[in-house]
Amino acid sequence: MNKLELEKAIYHAAQLTGSFKLRSGQVSNHYFDKFQFESDPRLLSEIAQNLKHLVPSNTEIIAGIEMGAIPIATALSLATGIPAVFVRKQAKAYGTCKLAEGADISGKQVCIIEDIVTTGGQIIQSARELARYGAILKTVLCVIERDPRGRINLENEHLELLSLFHMDHSIPQQ
Repeated sequence: MNKLELEKAIYHAAQLTGSFKLRSGQVSNHYFDKFQFESDPRLLSEIAQNLKHLVPSNTEIIAGIEMGAIPIATALSLATGIPAVFVRKQAKAYGTCKLAEGADISGKQVCIIEDIVTTGGQIIQSARELARYGAILKTVLCVIERDPRGRINLENEHLELLSLFHMDHSIPQQ
């Protein structure tokens, strides 16, 4: 599947219309139900095959943010052979009390994976926490960049955002 076919397939699988409140608090008349493309093995595999070319060559760990980016990080780990970690929104308060489940991130080049980026708020929170645990962070990969403010917010945190698709000009609006 080429990139144009993939973007059309994602759009047809996941695009909803109506009135939706986003995590950022914004209200939108377009919503992408990311779980529709993340739960489709064919689309998830194609996404990973397209994203793998964006993974920086020095990446030692792929970090998927709970919950939507975990399937993408897993598929990308399988496509690249790079170990993955699964990042909680908060470290669990029991057992190992870990923030990132999986491989050790301390002193490692970690590439954060996200599904859809609007403002980047959760990415910034997670990146700050991962850095506290010793991760070296420079790059964030996402499937869909919904709003340019997310890129600006991440740049202000010294994080580079690489997107497979941009809502404003890649993903069809009709």
